[in-house]
Amino acid sequence: MFRVGILDDYQQISLQMANWESLGSGVEVHAFFDNLIDIPRLAERLQDFDAVVLMRERTPFPRALFQCLPNLRLVVTTGRRNASIDINAATERGIVVTGTDIVSDPTAELTWGLIIALLRQLPYEEQAMRNGKWQSTIGRTLRDRTLGVLGLGKLGSQVAKVGNAFGMEVLAWSQNLTRERAVECGAVYASKDFLLENSDIVSIHLVLSDRTRSFIGGDEFARMKSTACLVNTSRGPIVNEAALLHALQSRCIAGAALDVYDTEPLPADHPLRRLNNVVLSPHLGYVTEENYRLVYGQAVENIRAFLDGNPIRMMNKVS
Repeated sequence: MFRVGILDDYQQISLQMANWESLGSGVEVHAFFDNLIDIPRLAERLQDFDAVVLMRERTPFPRALFQCLPNLRLVVTTGRRNASIDINAATERGIVVTGTDIVSDPTAELTWGLIIALLRQLPYEEQAMRNGKWQSTIGRTLRDRTLGVLGLGKLGSQVAKVGNAFGMEVLAWSQNLTRERAVECGAVYASKDFLLENSDIVSIHLVLSDRTRSFIGGDEFARMKSTACLVNTSRGPIVNEAALLHALQSRCIAGAALDVYDTEPLPADHPLRRLNNVVLSPHLGYVTEENYRLVYGQAVENIRAFLDGNPIRMMNKVS
């Protein structure tokens, strides 16, 4: 029996999003709904599994975990990039790592949902309405304000174009961005410092790496306007969490809209949950029915191809 474990199925929906039965009677699939990251306990849970399916970076797979799983032969991660997997460790142990496609449009859409929710204080007003109140706050408009986009790749360029539609001036910075590419996306190329100093909204769309970890910290917040807002739908560690908390608590910036965090799920007692100048969502950027059907459907394809001896969408090379 080839055993497949699906991890972090928070909504208990994975088994409905793809035809797992098509793998045949020789494959047993089990979905886990909790988030378990303690290595000894996770290793005990996965001891008898031949394959695991990971949803993005919800569960880290470091070298120490691979070393505890002698039966593991295949890892499938949703998306084509997962910084929480030690690819080298997997390769050394002969474990195949494969990925899936994933659509970025939902994250761009959510970015604008968070921006509008923050500027119009929708979470507060929605709760106030339920408590019998009416018009408690005064919002801010988007037209004629400046949007700063850090990272003008596929996702950042989508966000920039929507900013144009709202009548905003769009500034953009990326490490290898050219002025010509910025113009193609409806943006003006700017230095990082100029973007931070002149933007009313700074939206992060960078890939997490050693270079971008804590890319936004105390110095960057000090450069921003006191009326500016930060939006992060990329990865939590790109922003230094301690510096972010200080900037929000001291009103160095006006507010933040966040979909990603250093620790996920965000601990129930985390100080971000107690601030009134933030809008928080639980890493919903990619969480849509369309994406789930795509990634779990391709996960089934990856497992079937592996069992047939012809792995597809490989992220490593195993001899």
